[in-house]
Amino acid sequence: METWLETERLVLRRFTVGDAELLVELDSDPEVMRFLTGQATPRDEIEQKVLPEILATYALRPGLGTFAAHTKAGGEFAGWFGLQPTREPAVVEVGYRLRRAVWGRGYATEGTRALVAKAFGELGVERVVAQTMAVNTGSRRVMAKAGLRFVRLWHEHFEDPLPGTEHGEVEYALDRATWLAGSRA
Repeated sequence: METWLETERLVLRRFTVGDAELLVELDSDPEVMRFLTGQATPRDEIEQKVLPEILATYALRPGLGTFAAHTKAGGEFAGWFGLQPTREPAVVEVGYRLRRAVWGRGYATEGTRALVAKAFGELGVERVVAQTMAVNTGSRRVMAKAGLRFVRLWHEHFEDPLPGTEHGEVEYALDRATWLAGSRA
């Protein structure tokens, strides 16, 4: 397993073609998918769309993508963390999806902080953003603990809205200058 990023308790690596089952298991938990799609991602969608797109990003945008996270203590698959390209070349979107079995252990904050540091310290990014549903208080706490700051609330129209959609979507962000000032403090 080639390490892409290491934290105190996690090892992140690139996904491989043989990792479909990990993604199927992760996306089959309704609580994990609650604020995303509200339902499990079908196996064929993971095998034919999700995983191929993850693998393609590695080639198209070196240094960016979605990375499998494993615990150092035992190697258990914890979920994934990602630095996704955006329409703006110097801006990336940070994200994460963790198995419910590892919730509440601080992995989301630990992994997100490490992604932010990698984005600014190694990848030359100018701004890191993150988005979620306004009612997703758990993810909002992680974003704030990782140093991102609330930027805006907005409302979108969805054909089949999830419960809580009526409260809107939120964006958090952090720019390089603010991160550098904080890392020197």
